[in-house]
Amino acid sequence: MAFRIGPDGPVLSVVMDTDGLFSLAQPGFGPAAPSGPAGVETAGFGAAAADAPLPVRMRPASLDELVGQQHLLAPGAPLRQLVTGSSPMSVILWGPPGTGKTTIAHLVAHATDRKFVAMSALTAGVKDVRAVIETARRARRSGGPPTVLFIDEVHRFSKTQQDSLLAAVEDRTVTLLAATTENPYFSVISPLLSRCVLLTLQALQEEDVRGLIRRAVADHRGLGGAVSLSPEAETHLVRLSAGDVRKALTALEAAAGSATAQGAKVIDLATAERAVDVAAVRYDRDGDAHYDVTSAFIKSMRGSDPDAALHYLARMLVAGEDPRFIARRIVIFSSEDVGMADPQALLVATAAAQAVQLIGMPEAQLNLAQAVVHMATAPKSNSVTTAIGAAIADVRAGRGGAVPSPLRDAHYSGSRGLGHGLGYRYPHDDPRGVVRQQYVPDDLVGTDYYRPSEHGAERAVGERVPRLRRIVRGLGARPGESRPVAASASGANRAAGGAAASDASQSSADLEQTGTTGSGPQGSGPVEPAASGEAGTPAGEPGSAVETADEGGPDTVADHPVTVTGSGTAAAGPDAEDDVMRSERSDKSGVAAGKEQP
Repeated sequence: MAFRIGPDGPVLSVVMDTDGLFSLAQPGFGPAAPSGPAGVETAGFGAAAADAPLPVRMRPASLDELVGQQHLLAPGAPLRQLVTGSSPMSVILWGPPGTGKTTIAHLVAHATDRKFVAMSALTAGVKDVRAVIETARRARRSGGPPTVLFIDEVHRFSKTQQDSLLAAVEDRTVTLLAATTENPYFSVISPLLSRCVLLTLQALQEEDVRGLIRRAVADHRGLGGAVSLSPEAETHLVRLSAGDVRKALTALEAAAGSATAQGAKVIDLATAERAVDVAAVRYDRDGDAHYDVTSAFIKSMRGSDPDAALHYLARMLVAGEDPRFIARRIVIFSSEDVGMADPQALLVATAAAQAVQLIGMPEAQLNLAQAVVHMATAPKSNSVTTAIGAAIADVRAGRGGAVPSPLRDAHYSGSRGLGHGLGYRYPHDDPRGVVRQQYVPDDLVGTDYYRPSEHGAERAVGERVPRLRRIVRGLGARPGESRPVAASASGANRAAGGAAASDASQSSADLEQTGTTGSGPQGSGPVEPAASGEAGTPAGEPGSAVETADEGGPDTVADHPVTVTGSGTAAAGPDAEDDVMRSERSDKSGVAAGKEQP
């Protein structure tokens, strides 16, 4: 059923009697409505009753009374076109509570020459939606006015329910006006979102809220000047509303009722504090506020601002966020953003997470706060994050061949026959604990994933890593670098099996120490001893070997075993092949000797 209110008023429709629709009252039912478009009388979208809540009574009657959202009210803006009816475009209103979404729907209902139907996604279903669409289609075919369908809390519609709107919105059988507090990019299906204009409403500024409070105190629709509001009480209401006008006006109404009951004419700070003593916290564990606050929390720790990090921690705790979630984020942060710059950070974070499990709230907030301060004030490094990221990228790109044979598992019978573990060099048998050995697959030789920073404890790691890489990769010492290392007469270098190591199992450090004058793999010339006067064992002293600088790179390091002679010179041993065989035999006896390293 459709009818017009007043000669130039909008057309209202009562299409069905269902809980999903706001009942749109006909003339003659309920209080008399004033003349003109603003006189629409509906249950929910008509003139407010005298005993209606203060936020309802104070709804703007026109766009001129709308406070805030100036970015949407410019001439020709979609919101103004929607209200005036100059463009039948479908709109989704997205914003936090108390920013005017339902108020805008009221303005559309009162100010346009269109049939207006409202429903709530909390109670309406597909059947209700299809009934409205069918009625709108029949009205359109008969030359009737277009239909505006308002759906409040549209994010609560399922995918199927939202799908039922697509065709009608596409061909403008209905003009959709939907309101949501959830991010529509997550809560509204993409086909429906692409058919609508998305308007984002912002939380009101403090001065906007202050102006609306003053209007409510003085306006005849509000308190009508029955009481006044002290500046301190006004500031209290504005601050605790956090931009939610509905909350501010509700608190004002409660404070006014308390003052009236006491016979007071002024709402002072004490009365206002009794009306509302907890600020509105914009946070929901499944919506944008959850992700926004969490993101700000992590970025504050990364930015080394402990005060900001504690603020966002407090916001999550007050809003009831699961402390285990917060603890997990801190543990992740300790490796992602602190890493090797402060290795203790991971221990602190895991200890805080364990404390949350053992102690629980509210005491665990102390453990979380301590961990947050530690993370925020610790030196930062993301070298671990970038290193594992680069390694994973290579693996996904197909890089990485077979595991080198010396590193393969050799604990089972028959593995030696496959060559597994043969030639493995046991680092602990080297005086330095590091040996020349290829650990990566062939196609990754020379790849550097880990690049230490200069921050915190990682500075020392950054000084050590290049030396380790030169030894492991057999690159020789840096030009001009000389470090004497005494060669052990027995047991200094041992193969994985525990027996005396052959020359083939010598560390690259030993190869660097002995060096060769030859440039090829069979270099056999005598090594020039270190010049006398260098730090360490004097050149030429029996039993000594001096590591000398080698600018030639890996090609200048003897690939065949080199033995150190008593005179300080080194040459390729004539029994090199026998030494290699001895090394292999010692590898095979490793299990019995208790030295096998899989």
